[in-house]
Amino acid sequence: MYKIKMNGENSHYFSRSPDGDIKIHTVSASLKRHLYIFKTLPGVFSYKKIDLGTEVMIKHMYIPTEESFLLDLGCGYGPIGIVVGHESPKSIIYMIDINKRAIWCAKENVKLNLPISEKRVNVLEGNYFEPIKEKNQKFDGIYMNPPQRKGRKEFLNLCNIIPDYLKEKGWFQFVVRKKMGAPFIYQYLTSHFKNARVEIICKRSGYWLFNCIFNL
Repeated sequence: MYKIKMNGENSHYFSRSPDGDIKIHTVSASLKRHLYIFKTLPGVFSYKKIDLGTEVMIKHMYIPTEESFLLDLGCGYGPIGIVVGHESPKSIIYMIDINKRAIWCAKENVKLNLPISEKRVNVLEGNYFEPIKEKNQKFDGIYMNPPQRKGRKEFLNLCNIIPDYLKEKGWFQFVVRKKMGAPFIYQYLTSHFKNARVEIICKRSGYWLFNCIFNL
């Protein structure tokens, strides 16, 4: 194992440069009947195993079969975006995260799991839409397992700008724990976005999987 002690003030997985030892871990997971191998590092969200919210999302999320322009926002080490890339082989995939270690892992995991698809998978470092803000890019769909430790207010603020990055009838799929405010978020979205359709794809293991179709 390659291990280095890092010192500093950052300790959260949503920090740009988290503290902690650099020690590569490996996570294997069968997702949608396909075996994936992921490299992970301490300081990256759920680095020892796929978290339950991500599992629920991957199992039940909608993935288009036709050519689409898709984004995994806050990708971590990449399980959602990589599964989407595998299941939708004609699509262009973007993956964005603020965490430098997560970006390194995601790039490595694209090489491991989508070796012939690297040219259509773009892994970018930055805070939310920061890396693509000047490119005027719009997506057919955005996926997200939001960092709930950052608070409900920040996520709702993000929801307010999501439609700006979606094409006509574009959709935003995300997963939230019920006890972290899923019912409140549902009420907020249905009351604030009159030109959107807000659906609950499923409720499993304490998580709600949302699908919000904007720009109708």
